[in-house]
Amino acid sequence: MRKEIKTKLPFSLQEIGLIFIITLGSCASMRNSHMGSYLADSNCSQQKDYRYTTQDMPAPIHTLVLDTVLSRHFSFRSLNVAHAIGILNKLELFIQNRQGDTMPGLDYRLKELELAQSIHQGINTASLEVSAIASEMDCEEERAGQVADYLGNKESDAETRLTTAAIITGAAGAIASGIILANGSDGNGDQVIGIGTGIAEATLALVILLNKKKVTFYHPRNALKEIWQGNSTSAIFPAGIWYYLNYDNPARPELTSLRYQIIDKWMSFGQISDSKKKRQLIDLYFGDGGRYTTSQLNNRANMLDQLEAYINLMKQDLKELATEFELLKSAR
Repeated sequence: MRKEIKTKLPFSLQEIGLIFIITLGSCASMRNSHMGSYLADSNCSQQKDYRYTTQDMPAPIHTLVLDTVLSRHFSFRSLNVAHAIGILNKLELFIQNRQGDTMPGLDYRLKELELAQSIHQGINTASLEVSAIASEMDCEEERAGQVADYLGNKESDAETRLTTAAIITGAAGAIASGIILANGSDGNGDQVIGIGTGIAEATLALVILLNKKKVTFYHPRNALKEIWQGNSTSAIFPAGIWYYLNYDNPARPELTSLRYQIIDKWMSFGQISDSKKKRQLIDLYFGDGGRYTTSQLNNRANMLDQLEAYINLMKQDLKELATEFELLKSAR
C-alpha cells in the first residue's frame, strides 16, 4: 500500500487566483477625480477671444502698390511684417518726411521723433502679442505633457505589478508541480497546475500588452483647431499674427504659408496621417476634447510645440525690421 503524503504548497490555487484578480484590478480605468479640474479646465489664456472681421485683416502685401523707396531700405520680410502689424504707412511717412527737408528744423525733428516713437511702439506691441500667444501654446503643451507623464506613470506601475504577478504565478506553479512530482503522487495534478499556470501567465502577458490607459482631456479653446480649419479670422490669434501665419503669394507657389507648413509637418511626421484612424484623430485633436492615450497626449504636446516655434518666427522678422529701421534713422 502506497503511503499517502500530504504536503502544504507554498501557494494554494485560491491564493494564486487572488493574486491574479488583485493584479487585474489594478489595471482598471484610472480614477481622475483628484485632477478632474486640471483635465477639464485650462488657465493658459488670461484674455478674451479676439473679435474682428475680414475687413480688419491686412490685405495681402503683394496686392498693394508700394513706394519703391520702401524696398530700397527694407527687405520684403520686414515690409510684410510691418504691414501685418499696421505700421507700413508710418515707415513710408518717415522716409518722406526725411526726404522733404534737407535742412531739418524743429518741426521736422518733432515729426521724425513722433513717427519713430510710433513705429517702435508698434514693433514692441507686436512683439508682446507674439510672446503672449507663444506662452499660451507653451502652457498648453506643458499641460498635455504633464497629463501624459501622469498617465504614463500609471501604466508603468500597472505593468510592474502585472510582471511581478506573472513571475509569482509562474514560480508558484513550478514549485507546486515540482513538489507533486517529488512526492510521487498519483494523478495528473502537476499537469493541471502547469496548464492553469500557463493560462494565467498568458493572460497576464496579454493584459500587459493591452495596458493602455485613457483619460478624458478637454481643450475647448483649441489653437490646433484654428490652424487646421484656417478660417478667414481667428478667435485665438490677433489679426496681425493670423495674417502672418496665413500669408502666401499665389504667384510664388513654392513659398507656402506658415499655416500650411505646420499642417504639412503634422501630416509628414505621421501625427494625423494614419488612414485608419485619421478621422478619429482629427476629431480628437481639433475638437473640444476626448479620451486620450499617453501617446496621443504626447503627440498633442508635440503639435503645440511646433505651432509655438512657427509663431516665434515672427519675432525674427520683427527684429530684422527694427534693425533696418535703426539703420535708416542713423543714415543722413
